Order: sequence, then C-alpha cells, then structure tokens
Amino acid sequence: MPFLIFINKEDKMIKEEKQIITLPDGREITISTGKLAKQAHGSVELRMGNTHMLATVVSSFEAREGVDFLPLTVDYREKFAADGRFPGGFLKREGRPTDQEILVMRLVDRILRPMFPSDYHAEVQIMISLNSHDPNVKPDALAALAASTAIALSDIPFNGPISECRVARIDGSFIINPSSAELVNADIDLMVGASADSVAMVEGEMSEVSEAEMIEAIKIGHEAIKVQCAAQLELAAKVGVSADKREYCHENHDADLKAKIKADTYDAIYAVANEGLGKDERSVKFKAVKTDWIAGLSENEVEKYDSKLIGVYYHDVEKEAIRNLVLAEGKRLDGRATTEIRPIWCEVDYLYSPHGSALFTRGETQSLTTVTLGSATDVNRLDGVTHQGHESFYLHYNFPPFSTGEARMKFNVSRREIGHGNLAQRALKKMIPADNPYTVRIVSDILESNGSSSMATVCAGTMALMDAGIKIQKPVSGIAMGLISDEKDPNNYAVLSDILGDEDHLGDMDFKICGTADGITACQMDIKVQGLSYEILDKALNQAREGRLHILGKIIETIAEPRVQLKPQTPKIVVLKVPKSTIGGIIGPGGKIIQELQASTETKISIEEIDNMGVVEILGTDQEKIDLAVEQIKSIAFMPEIGAIYKGKVKSIMPYGAFIGISPNTDGLVHISELAWERVDNVEDVLKEGDTIEVKLIAIDERSGKLKLSRKVLLPKPEKQTK
Repeated sequence: MPFLIFINKEDKMIKEEKQIITLPDGREITISTGKLAKQAHGSVELRMGNTHMLATVVSSFEAREGVDFLPLTVDYREKFAADGRFPGGFLKREGRPTDQEILVMRLVDRILRPMFPSDYHAEVQIMISLNSHDPNVKPDALAALAASTAIALSDIPFNGPISECRVARIDGSFIINPSSAELVNADIDLMVGASADSVAMVEGEMSEVSEAEMIEAIKIGHEAIKVQCAAQLELAAKVGVSADKREYCHENHDADLKAKIKADTYDAIYAVANEGLGKDERSVKFKAVKTDWIAGLSENEVEKYDSKLIGVYYHDVEKEAIRNLVLAEGKRLDGRATTEIRPIWCEVDYLYSPHGSALFTRGETQSLTTVTLGSATDVNRLDGVTHQGHESFYLHYNFPPFSTGEARMKFNVSRREIGHGNLAQRALKKMIPADNPYTVRIVSDILESNGSSSMATVCAGTMALMDAGIKIQKPVSGIAMGLISDEKDPNNYAVLSDILGDEDHLGDMDFKICGTADGITACQMDIKVQGLSYEILDKALNQAREGRLHILGKIIETIAEPRVQLKPQTPKIVVLKVPKSTIGGIIGPGGKIIQELQASTETKISIEEIDNMGVVEILGTDQEKIDLAVEQIKSIAFMPEIGAIYKGKVKSIMPYGAFIGISPNTDGLVHISELAWERVDNVEDVLKEGDTIEVKLIAIDERSGKLKLSRKVLLPKPEKQTK
C-alpha cells in the first residue's frame, strides 16, 4: 500500500517570527522563534554569519519545599559537529564541559541572576547550544542575548530583558563583537552586560588602560545593548506569549513577627557590628543575639512563630544594621573606614623546591602561590570547538573547604575556581615578556578566605613570578571593591575598598580590578542590584586605583624586581633553530634518537616547526649536560656558516684535494690549492686519511650546496722574499 504524504503550505504548527539586530558596522544578528523546541517555555534561535545558537528556558511552576533562593542553572555547550569535528579522546561523545564553556556559563549566569524577582524560587533551567560555528563570530558574546530572549518570550517572571556584548578597541577604534583575528590587536577586550537602563556586569582584559578609557568602552557597549534589548521586546510583542507573566507565591510572611524581630534585635546587632571585630568573634556574637532572642520567647510564641521565618527576618535585620552602619557612620564590620585596606604581609621564596613561590596575606585572606617553569612540552593544550591551540602561560586557582573553616565534600574543580583562576591569569599574562622562553604555570592555593581571594592570587602571582626570575614588565596588584547603597535615596551610597566576605554577601557589588601602576589589566564586576550608575562606577574605579597602588607598594617592599639569577633547582633553557629538514633526524625513528639523547644528558628536549624552521628547546638543571645536548643536536642538525672554523677528520683523498668531515653528516672539500700557501703537488704529502685538522668554510656553492674549505688560510702566510 503506498504512503500518502499531505503537505499543508499553511501549516499553523510552524509560525516563525524574526527580529534583526544591526550592529554599528552593518553586520546583522537574527533572533527568531516558532520553529524549534516549542515545548520549552521559551526558545530562540540566534544567527550571526554562519553561527547558529539555540537557547531554551524552562521553569517549574512551584518552588521546592524549603527552597528560599533562586535555583538557576545555566548550561552552555558547544557541539563538535558545529565545527565539523569529532570529539577528541576515546569516547566520541561530548562529555564534561570545557573551561571555556564554563566561563561562558558564568558570564550568562552573572548577568541574568539579579534580574529575576527576589521572591521567585522556582527552579529555572537555561540551556544554550552552539550548533554551527563561524570562525569570524565569537559565540561567548551572543550567549546572554540568546538566553535573555528565550526568557523574554516566556511567561517566566523576569525584570529584563538584558544582553551582553564584547567591546574591543583596535587601532584606536571601538568594535562591537569583533572576530578572534581582530582581537589579536586589541588593547581593550571587555564583555559588558546590561539592561536598557544600567550596566550590571563587566569582565575583560586590557593593556594598562586608564579608568576613563575603560568607562568609555563600557558606555559604547551599553549603547549597543540598548538596541539588543529593544529587539527582544519587539520579538516578544510579535509572539504575545509573554504578555501575561505567570502568577506565583513562593514566600509566606508574618508582618508582626518581622516587626518584632527588628524592634527587639536591631540595636544589639548594630552594636556588635560597630565593635570592629574579627570574622569568628563577630559571627559568634551575631548568633548569640539571635539565640538570646529566641530563648526569651514564651511557649506560646515558640509554637506560634515559624522558625524558618525567624531566620529569614533576623538575617534581614542583620543586613540592614550593617548597611546602615556604613551609610551613617562610614564604619565597616572590622572597624575600617570605607577606603581603608586591611593589613598586608608578604613573603617570597617561601618554599624550596618550586621555581618561585610567594605568600600573600591581606587581613584574613591568604594565598600560597607557586611558579613552575617548563618547556614547550608543558604547555596547556586547548582542544575545544571554537578554539584549538595551547597556552604557554596559565594559572590554576584552588579553593579548599578549610580556607573558610568548613568541612564539605570536594570533588571536581568548581566553576568558581575556574572563573577566579581565569581572571587572575588575564590580569598577569600581558606582563609576561614576548621573548620569555619558558612555559609558566602558576598555582594559587587559598589557605584562608575572607573576601578577595582572587585578588590575593594576582598579588601572590606577581611576587612568585619575580621570585622565579621571570622578567615581568611590571608588577600587578588587584583589589575588590564593594558597594552599599540606599534603596530609597540613590545619592546615599558608599564604595568600599578591599571588601570582606560578609560585605560581598550583604552588599550590592563585587568589582575586582587588577593593574599596574600605569593602568588596568583586567576586571570583573558583578552587581546584585539592577544596574549601576556611571557616577558610582567612576568613583569605584578611581578609589580602586588608590587601593591598588597601596597594595603595589607592599609588594615592591617585599620584592622590588625579578631575580637576576635563577634558583639552583630552576631548569635552564636553551633554544636552538635548526633547518626544517633536520627535524626528522633529531627525533629519529619512533623518537628513538631524541629519547636516548634526553636520557644520556638528563635534559628535556622538545622540537616543533615554526616559520619553516625547527625550534628546539633544551631544558635541564646541569649546565654541562645542557651543553652536551646542544653539541649533539648541532652535530645532527649541522648548519655550516661561511667564515666558521671547524675541526674535522680527513675522510678521503683525491688527486684534486681532500674531503673533510666537519660533522657526522657533512663533508666539505679542501682543494689542493687550499692546503698550503706553498705549491702542493701531491695531497698525500700534506694529509692522510684519518688525520684531524682545522679548516675554515670559505664558500658554499649556490647550485649544488657543496662546501669549499681551506686549510691554508689558518696557516701563517709566508712573507714575500725580496731580491
């Protein structure tokens, strides 16, 4: 029986709506909905060039019992098929996310999270997939736009839309969402996240730019974002689903209980906050206020009041009292003024075996950082969908539970650790000189944490690099800035330098800024309120500069410049360039020759082809053995130089001259006329096979490549006899 296929050209199941966003240079981004993933609560396709991205959002209709926060999950994945490639490794299936994917997830999460209503606690899952990759389009700058559009098209409560874009300054001109090739020449590479009204997220790296230049870049990015937010609203209006947001009730409140807790505990909490205590002592006293209040309740009140709400309202009073202390008296939890930096002490050369080490302690935050120097075989190899290559400078950040006095399970590296390590790496990498021969790995272990541990990593990393003898261009320091603002009065706010963990938790901003004495090298800003004015941004940046310079002074007091002499345990590195044709000879069949050479000289040898030449790196601690490895490689990959003098062995004698072996694989001819100043009739009168002599290379035949050697030019020239 034949199959019958009915085609309805007016199929109402597929009704695609599109909106086009035009960038300042004329390139277009298309956002559309109605064709894919229609069972998701919101879905959108994003196209730019040959890039295709699908973003979906689904939210539960009820909050799980006991959940009093927003369970938001952002998952971004790059499909290998998007680049026409197979996944690497044994299992040919995409597995755990790469660091690059995790960094994109963090970018999207940090701008979206503050935009949901504070009392919305239903689970939200946003999934973004890169399904087609265009090398000229960087997808990380588009992921938040896709995610926000998916939410805008849904009935999920949301105070957006928002978007993100990359702003780069290249040859003095700003470009929105440049390609990877264009970014190579950028001195500002900034990701900006914002709503139409205000900026809420900034992250990027720069080449020592000023605060004013950074603000200019942010403003340009914000203008582009305004256009993207308007496009989302226009697309949502066409679809209509999001016109009525879903109703929800995820919190039950007791106004009388809330008022009672504030009336009974506010003054006591304010007094504890005003004592300027350390983290542990302060925590004990705050808990005591709550415990004492609960102990004073009658039996009826204990039965009447919800214990969970007691915790919520007490936390709210604690937050209000601490914030009011800052706004009213300019005094912080640990007693500092708003611009004051915590006490700092530092040490270098703290550990013997690492090639460089440093300990940086600021208040109750401490980083023990090491530097290891290696060869090209030690690079961090990257094999993602949108980027393949390697890093010869990389930084790993570890945040163990004991650093905050906790006992909790520690499994894989957390997203937070990856994000903090990436920020510190970007802050330092532009200070590594281009001619640095080493692969450099920095590891920061946070031993204590009470705010700004990523910035402690930057400071400790700077000192450890100098302790290792890396000739960094300038030392770099970092500082985290906070914000306390009055919801009722936008002009009443305080910018805090070098924030504590509690100030990060209870405040409105975490703005990390890194740089040298001459400018900013990296930054990362997260806002917990919906947006930030340029006035506050300007004040925070300039106040951060003062704090950054203060910290730099402490670093320079500890170690003013890189070590001139490498430590005894530090490997020395020698780089040789050899003809491309000799690479195979150095490696040998199955790597036999290079492996034997490494074993006999106790060195580590790597070789790669760069610019049609072989670049050989020899790494070792014993200079004599390094020299031996150099000598043997030079003999294998011999490059004769005109004018050079060689000691060679007579390999054969001909009537017209002698062939001299000046390397294991290279012979040259000493013509009979070049044997001596006087006339030679018979070569064997001067040389015999097996003799060792010194010769000078006087010419190389351009056509045949044959070497012309001379013995006589190295002999004293007889004086002319006068008659």
